[in-house]
Amino acid sequence: MTEPTALPPTEPTASVPPAAAATVQPQQTPAQGRNDRRGPPHPGDRGPRKPLPPRGERPKFDGTKPPQLEHKDFAALRPNKRDLDDGLEAELNAALGNFDVTGTTVAEAKQKKGTGTQTKKRGQIVGIHGKDVFVEVPGGRSQGVLPLLQFGEAKPKLGEFVEFDIEGYDGSNGLLKLTMTGSSIVVTDWSSIARGMIVEAKVTGVNKNGTGLLVEVNGIKGFMPISQIDMYRVEKPEDYINQKLKCVVNELDVEERNLVLSRRALLEREKAEKAEKFWATVEEGQTRTGIVRSIKPFGAFVDLDGAADGLIPVSELSWNRIGDPSEIVSLGQKVEVVVARLDFETRKIGLSLKQLIRSPWDDFAEANKTGARLTGKVTRIEDFGAFVEVSPGIEGLVHISEMATMRIRRVREAVTEGQEITVQILSMDVKARRMSLSLKALLAEAESAEDAKDDAEKEADRQEAEVRMIARKMNPNLRGGIGSGKLLIDTGE
Repeated sequence: MTEPTALPPTEPTASVPPAAAATVQPQQTPAQGRNDRRGPPHPGDRGPRKPLPPRGERPKFDGTKPPQLEHKDFAALRPNKRDLDDGLEAELNAALGNFDVTGTTVAEAKQKKGTGTQTKKRGQIVGIHGKDVFVEVPGGRSQGVLPLLQFGEAKPKLGEFVEFDIEGYDGSNGLLKLTMTGSSIVVTDWSSIARGMIVEAKVTGVNKNGTGLLVEVNGIKGFMPISQIDMYRVEKPEDYINQKLKCVVNELDVEERNLVLSRRALLEREKAEKAEKFWATVEEGQTRTGIVRSIKPFGAFVDLDGAADGLIPVSELSWNRIGDPSEIVSLGQKVEVVVARLDFETRKIGLSLKQLIRSPWDDFAEANKTGARLTGKVTRIEDFGAFVEVSPGIEGLVHISEMATMRIRRVREAVTEGQEITVQILSMDVKARRMSLSLKALLAEAESAEDAKDDAEKEADRQEAEVRMIARKMNPNLRGGIGSGKLLIDTGE
């Protein structure tokens, strides 16, 4: 047997002081080391997850349906709206006390009605110095300054009220920068131009294609398309050369040095403002002044004071029948018209030019009565008859039944356009401006006169023949005559 080997003697361990022993950390497992590398726990962490129970201890699904929830009538549980309203009303009355809600509401409504919905500011001129006009801005403690150039030829006066818009604030001088409503802004360079700004441009020429105007705004070149010159079609753009026009900056590209202006946008804006005042005062029967802007086969369009457009139908241009409206009016002509019809929903206006002239029917009715015979010219032929103009602006209808004494199928069998005929007035309605004429009555009289003439001629011929027979001399040499002897009659006795 082998003897057991003796183990080497162990060295005595040194005693560890108590303070050092407290700092000795227990040996960590690899898993715990990985968790510790995540850093200190976040204050919102819920701590480590609880271990799941073993798979065998989890509840198993036995295939049964889940229990049904208890059915409740939630509509019945809903609070009564009437009770809530009564409760809320009681609380409001208790909170408001003696406060007069109706009186306050009426006062606010009157105040709003008095002030209107106008957003423009209005201030009083308090000083004029050089090229600046100082205005007291209402509702604020500061004043504003307006350029004197924006007043144009009209010189401002102290104490006068002006309408303006606030453009900005000048911090160095402590003044508000103001702009008069509708006035152009003084432009110095490209940096002072903005889209939508109103500027004054001078027309220097027309482009090569004739599609627009070449303009300058204080030395800055721009372009105005021909469709943006006016609200109506412009036939001769060269007529605007050397004119100064107020217009709106429609397009702006400072880098490309591209400036496009529009005068039409400014005119439409002004027209919209005038239209509200126009429709508030216009009434049927009023006399208005306008300018003919367009002529069509059915009538002429008139611009009424730059606020609205109205149509004069071709039938309202003259009492006489016309074929083309250009026979009475021309483009650009200033005319005085009567407002004949108004449609406030569609904002359409019917005008009349002939109502300002005395109706020829009034004079005609005084000079001619029923049964009078007149000579006229056939102007139109219809299936039911022919229209005859018996006086300038006066037409009557000859019905087909009054065309001839015999029955005819077509009107042209009796008359033709342009033919002059004599007719008789059967009836006349001055208010409706209608008149019935007859050609048959005169034809019947003519036929009767001819028959009477023929009868008279025949009677005259018969009487003349009798006279000739009586005055005829007897020839004694005729045989078979009784001669100069006495006539003997055999009585048979």
